[in-house]
Amino acid sequence: MKAILALEDGSVFHGRAFGARGSACGEVCFNTSMTGYQEILTDPSYKGQIVTMTYPQIGNYGVNAQDVESWRPHAAGFVIRELSPVVSNWRADFTLAEYLEKNSIPAIEGIDTRALTKKLRVRGAMNGFISTEEIADDEAVAKAKHWPGLVGVDYVREVTHSKPFAWDELDRQSASFKLASGAGPADFRNVRDPLPPADVPIVAYDFGIKYNILRRLRQRGFRVQVLPATTPAEEALKHKPAGVFLSNGPGDPAALTYAIRAVADLVRSGIPIFGICLGHQILGLAFGGKTFKLKFGHRGANQPVKDLETGKVEITSQNHGFAVDADSMPGEVSVNRINLNDQTVEGMRHKGKPIFCVQYHPEASPGPHDSTPLFDEFRAMIAAH
Repeated sequence: MKAILALEDGSVFHGRAFGARGSACGEVCFNTSMTGYQEILTDPSYKGQIVTMTYPQIGNYGVNAQDVESWRPHAAGFVIRELSPVVSNWRADFTLAEYLEKNSIPAIEGIDTRALTKKLRVRGAMNGFISTEEIADDEAVAKAKHWPGLVGVDYVREVTHSKPFAWDELDRQSASFKLASGAGPADFRNVRDPLPPADVPIVAYDFGIKYNILRRLRQRGFRVQVLPATTPAEEALKHKPAGVFLSNGPGDPAALTYAIRAVADLVRSGIPIFGICLGHQILGLAFGGKTFKLKFGHRGANQPVKDLETGKVEITSQNHGFAVDADSMPGEVSVNRINLNDQTVEGMRHKGKPIFCVQYHPEASPGPHDSTPLFDEFRAMIAAH
């Protein structure tokens, strides 16, 4: 079947359809990761976005039921150069095409993703329309132009869990799996590293939390109570947590007035706080600062970040289209990490309170893992506090 991708500037790309039969609008962005398409599709931060993979062949290792980052895929559409005709991995449960069809996500292959990526880098991320159904080019472009975009829109309410829950109380989802001898693949999947006692209670605000964040927290001995994004600070503190975690999530942080208010109250309470991605941006706004939309965002697994306190450089996995304005931060907050590509803010620390945050993903799976020790830093900060 034929498929089409149209951009708001009038550009039209024709290719081959796979995945679901249907249409969708979204912000067209690109991700430079070579692997991890399953994690990208299921990352709630991609809500409202049509994701283009710059790596030319996608789908070669299929999709499995264990490595998902959320309760369902959230990307609006998927764009690739070539769909692998072969799935070769002992952990695969579905082909990529089957998984997208099962979850009603339209996808297109066979277009020049290099040309599309260069256009997005020069012009910036654009509104788009993807369809695997019959539609005229001019009608597709019109749909892209009329889509309202991400700015000012609250997508967090659409991806957050509606009710609080305790993460992995039976310790069946968090331990890292390891290769071991056995009778077959089913045995390999169930061989796990031991977990430490869950002896530090925290609450995690779910603005679109990735499950691997919860896995990493549990691996550090945290007992995690996950809270919906709209939970007031006083309700969160009723759980008597030793610390608060603020998760990643989709869309414009400035639209989340309820979250900014709750986090500002938590900051005043003096409780230890660690934020990632959208949580970092919400903290910036709660501190009294501002955020702005990046031209084409940071999405990929090779973003260089410099720690200004140590001089070390981390190669990081990132997915965000907004950033904190460094000049808007008050004097009691220090910017302690920057992106070496464009000098934007990648980390902050409060000078007088046990609060720190980063713009990137230290829980990144499949990687890189340079920033994993930040979870240990959170635990050490709570212990010191």
